[in-house]
Amino acid sequence: MIQLSWARRKLPLLSYFKEAFAGAPAEVPPYPVKKTSLDPIRDLSEAMKSSLKFSEAQKIHAHLICTGFCSSVFLQNTLLHSYFRFGAVGDARLLFETISAANTISCNIMITGLSKSANLDDARQVFDGMAVRDSASWNSLMSGYFCHGMSGETIEIFTSMICEAHENLDVFSFAVAMKAVGSLQRCELALQLHGLAERLGLGGDVQIKRSLIDMHIKCRSTYMAAEIFEQMERPDIFCWNNMILGYFKLCGVEGALKLFDNMPERDTVSWNTMISILSQQGRCRETIFMIAAMQSKGFKLTSTTYTCGLTGCSQTSHLEWGRHLHARIMKSEKHIDVFVGSALVDMYAKCGDLDAARRTFDSLPAHNTVSWTSLIGGYAQLGNVEEAAELFNRMRRKQMSFDKFTLSTVISSCYNGGDPDEHLGCQLHSLCLKTGYTSSTPVSNALLTFYARCGRTGSSESIFHAMDSKDVVSWTSMITAYAQSGAVNKARKYFDLSPMRNVVTWNAIFGAYIMNEEEEEALKLFIVMLREDDVRPDWVTFARLLSAAADLGALKLGTQIISHTLKSGHNDSSTSISNGIITMYSKCGKIKDARRAFDLIAGKDRVSWNAMISSYSQHGLGAEAVETFDKMLLGRVEPDYISYVAVLSGCGHSGLVSEGKSLFEQMTQIHGIVPQTEHFACMVDLLGRAGLLEEAKGVIESMPIQPTAEVWGALLGACRIHNNTELADFAAKNQLKMDSSDSGSYILLAKLYADAGDLGNSAGMRKLMKERGIRKKPGCSWIEIENRIHVFVADDLNHPQIIDVLRVLGELIERIRAVGYVNQDSSHRSRRHHSEKLAVAFGLMKNPPWMPIHVMKNLRICGDCHDVIKLISLVCEREFVVRDAIRFHHFKDGSCSCCEYW
Repeated sequence: MIQLSWARRKLPLLSYFKEAFAGAPAEVPPYPVKKTSLDPIRDLSEAMKSSLKFSEAQKIHAHLICTGFCSSVFLQNTLLHSYFRFGAVGDARLLFETISAANTISCNIMITGLSKSANLDDARQVFDGMAVRDSASWNSLMSGYFCHGMSGETIEIFTSMICEAHENLDVFSFAVAMKAVGSLQRCELALQLHGLAERLGLGGDVQIKRSLIDMHIKCRSTYMAAEIFEQMERPDIFCWNNMILGYFKLCGVEGALKLFDNMPERDTVSWNTMISILSQQGRCRETIFMIAAMQSKGFKLTSTTYTCGLTGCSQTSHLEWGRHLHARIMKSEKHIDVFVGSALVDMYAKCGDLDAARRTFDSLPAHNTVSWTSLIGGYAQLGNVEEAAELFNRMRRKQMSFDKFTLSTVISSCYNGGDPDEHLGCQLHSLCLKTGYTSSTPVSNALLTFYARCGRTGSSESIFHAMDSKDVVSWTSMITAYAQSGAVNKARKYFDLSPMRNVVTWNAIFGAYIMNEEEEEALKLFIVMLREDDVRPDWVTFARLLSAAADLGALKLGTQIISHTLKSGHNDSSTSISNGIITMYSKCGKIKDARRAFDLIAGKDRVSWNAMISSYSQHGLGAEAVETFDKMLLGRVEPDYISYVAVLSGCGHSGLVSEGKSLFEQMTQIHGIVPQTEHFACMVDLLGRAGLLEEAKGVIESMPIQPTAEVWGALLGACRIHNNTELADFAAKNQLKMDSSDSGSYILLAKLYADAGDLGNSAGMRKLMKERGIRKKPGCSWIEIENRIHVFVADDLNHPQIIDVLRVLGELIERIRAVGYVNQDSSHRSRRHHSEKLAVAFGLMKNPPWMPIHVMKNLRICGDCHDVIKLISLVCEREFVVRDAIRFHHFKDGSCSCCEYW
């Protein structure tokens, strides 16, 4: 039996076979011969095609030489094919060199074989040396380049084929070219290729139509794909499967489901495609039901099926459905392969159940890089830097190779916790340099994000500009980096320069504007986003924009965003959006609409309850806030830190002292929540407003943590209400030790001294402000009129209609004087023309008589403005809703919802 091939032995071909078959009877062929055979060449060809071992092919080759059939080009071509089939590239090369009259078929076999074995340069050399080329020659080379991810080179060869041998263009040529264009997502090339196929009369071919549908979907020209699909009389299963994805891009999940339901037949790919879509959209319940339906229809669940379902649970942190799917896998499968196992580890890790992730990881019969990376990612996500680093070191000790995703995951652990671990991050950066992974785009993205979190945006920028290949994550990371540093203009610069944008990029720039209090710019940019054909807003987009509308108090814009949300189908599937709608209505003064939105949520989560409780608190409806909190507990929803801040704040705004005290005790004794500074500030505010100043001071003195400026500010505010100058002085001095730059403390104390007749100390506080370079934060108010935000400041002369506004305000002052208004300080002109008064006057000018007027202010409303708006609501018989920095005031019929408790 032959042990070594002649290619490896480096022997002359004839000498090798003489040695191999020494002593063997020459008349015995090394293949089964039919007694009736009249064509030995055909028999030899069939024997080579049916050979199951490489050694059998070698024996047949030896027989060809011994019997003289080696001169047959037909048999040599068949043998070439056999050698490539067994991966014997070296043997095939030597055989090709011995073919004296190699024909086009010989060269085509070499091109195909060399391409498949990744020897593309050699394949190209054979191709270039051909005297005559046919369609197969061109197609084989194109196919080879495409299969190795070289789509650009594939297009270049196709272009050369058009110029040099357009007569050889066939259906397969177009199929390969269309796949290459699809992988590059070049829409303009797709349209040109489509036009060329039609011009050459190939547009009616079924294979061409299949390829066109696939190409147009990948190039995001989904309307073209849908048009071709609808014109086909009997589209095959491949077309149907492609169009599931196409209809999802066109019509969303519902469109894809409708097409799926109308399919005449389905295969495993059909089911997996639909499951993947549902999973990616976070529709876990439907994903699980779809998997169960697939199994009940007799289809075998594959690793792809399970991993798609588990990925959906991971992306939405839906642990319950993930466990349900794990149970189904355990019940249906005898063994869990490493891919499904890795997906399970990833699901548990991303859902925060690290114990289950670790148990699943330990139970796997084998681990790969993905399973290690998934487990490390779980610890990294929760900011457990030490455990993530230890797992990474353990992985290296086991000599398990890590990849770019492992490194990027470990690097992310350095900044996912509280303060970034700069020392560990720099060590990992060194490891990346040592192993050559800094050229990897995911690793560079992780590094630039790490340095941005450390406040080193210069280092982030250096890494960014050193990157050879930047993807959409790179650009988005730089936008986020500058947004976090407050450089919103630089963030916008990178956004404008970005050659590629996805929905995450848009969300990043929206976040940059909102984070830096430029909500109006974010809303303007949303209009630009809607004009983009290839980007669709997701639930994060709508949640952020609702937040922007809420901060501005722009009710009409917020309502329009809700309409877009409903139109896109996101509202029904995202509790986060529903929670944002509650907050938007509440911050725009529509507390009843906020309650209706809350009641419509089928699966209320803790955030939903917190949003509703906070809404009632901001509107001074403390009793409703406490009632909602109690219903939350009855619904077995565990309250958290924010829940208690919201309900205690509500008690403070409504004077519910006993309820607030009871809730504070309940927080620690029943729910085991350790009070933080916000909780203590709420208690100080609650007691202080009720006049229990000494008790409020006692709360501060008994705090187990150091009081913050916020806590002392609550006491100072209470002292202002009850005119306790001595305690106010004590509180103010302590607050200024915490935050000496807060202008509000100086001004509040100065006013308190002035009201008590201590003009010397009042002037001293203002002088101290001047010496320390502290300027009062300018007050401004704004109102939404006809989808535009109009901003006013005290004594504003810049508004185009300011003359009319001042005239109307003067008329209103005269009218309320007739019912008892007395200006608290007639000498203070700016108080007479405070921004909220100007906004109220402008609202009366522009809004119809039946419409309530909503005004927003960045600071607390002053006492004079509060009295003025109360009386204007009486004489004009209008309703006003004013949101200041602390709470809402609903003015109607000469009274305010705060009942003077503010």
